[in-house]
Amino acid sequence: MHVFGSSGVRGVAGEELTPQDAMQVAQAAGSVWTTDTERVAVARDTRTTGRTYENAVTSGFTGVGFDVDRLGIVPTPGLQAYCESEGVPGLMVTASHNPPAYNGIKLIGPEGVELTRETLDDVERALAEEPTHATWDRMGTDRRVESARRAYETGILASVDRDRIAGADLTVVVDPGHGAGALVSPGLFRELGCTVHTVNAQPDGHFPGRNPEPVAATLGDLRSYVAATDADLGIAHDGDGDRAMFVDERGEHIDGSAMFAALAAAELEDGDGVVSAVNASQRLVDVVEEAGATLSLTPIGSTYIVSRIRERQAAGTHVPIAGEGNGGVLFPNYRIARDGAYTAARFCELLADRSARELVAPYDDYYNVRRNLHVDDESARESMLAGIEAHATDADAELDTTDGWRLDYGDGWVLARPSGTEPVVRVYAEARAPERAEELAGQMVGAAERGG
Repeated sequence: MHVFGSSGVRGVAGEELTPQDAMQVAQAAGSVWTTDTERVAVARDTRTTGRTYENAVTSGFTGVGFDVDRLGIVPTPGLQAYCESEGVPGLMVTASHNPPAYNGIKLIGPEGVELTRETLDDVERALAEEPTHATWDRMGTDRRVESARRAYETGILASVDRDRIAGADLTVVVDPGHGAGALVSPGLFRELGCTVHTVNAQPDGHFPGRNPEPVAATLGDLRSYVAATDADLGIAHDGDGDRAMFVDERGEHIDGSAMFAALAAAELEDGDGVVSAVNASQRLVDVVEEAGATLSLTPIGSTYIVSRIRERQAAGTHVPIAGEGNGGVLFPNYRIARDGAYTAARFCELLADRSARELVAPYDDYYNVRRNLHVDDESARESMLAGIEAHATDADAELDTTDGWRLDYGDGWVLARPSGTEPVVRVYAEARAPERAEELAGQMVGAAERGG
């Protein structure tokens, strides 16, 4: 089975990740948490296999002596809010943006924050050991908790400028992609004073309307609906609702890096810090420099970003915003968690003064390319990575190996790295001219395909 990647454990349900695997992860996590608590919270997204895996991890936890609060279908940030308020760790059954056949697990600490890499390593080591089962009279019990979603919504409503959003008289189209956000975001934005239309808003783990990843290629229905209804904004989530992507009032996709730059520009002051991943856009670099802030880059994945935020905060740096250009944005003053609904509400605050297109227009100067190279087996993966490394070593560019190989050419950059959650090698490129970005991506893809 897979061990923890950049954002948890994921795999094709029943093949790469079985219910037995999930139960063992719960048992291992329980062995790490056992001295701190006797309760744990469990939630899931809408995937068809979700209930089976929820039952499996619940059995794993109760079998080693934990009582389990079962929250049902809740966005990942909703579970995190519950963990923080109750002071208990949590387990989220989700494969986030992965296709319907996948499922997975994210582990949350009692502060409502994803576990550090060090703690995840402890859990992985525990997976190799035989669990200590509770005796019959010390096994845990489970109970249903029906209030978690509403508590999560209430927390968002109390943490954003409701009057400013309502005063903007916005019409929004919400596309939760049939995921957990379907049970939260449409109602939330109505309470914020928006006129709300929906698409793909029926919870359905088959994801019939679109795949869970909210990227331009999957958001055709949302773009069409926004344009047809003269809406001010389209809002899209991934399967577990911790990401948000947007469509502007013209029905055009807003690049995630441009969105992140616009949000950062509204947050940053001199001396602040920003945390992002090694594939950070030049848009963000420009905003950080203009604000007099500092940028800290990490390997790709929310686990690494969360850990770096806490490191920067411990060193006395104010970090008002962090995240990636994939819609996974964190506002640490609110919670150190990616939160799609909260991010969308904060974006709506900015629409009181200008349209979505006007808001992101200053950050449209760069063109992005992304390629996913599928690998059939480990030998093919290693050959691809060897070809990439050889190309990166020989290139006349600044090389950064924080996570994979990033080449900065001055007029553009390209990054290649193996995915931590899927059998793919990802290639990212960015430049001011589209043809330059395509050229850089093509060179890296060619090197991967030639192998080493």
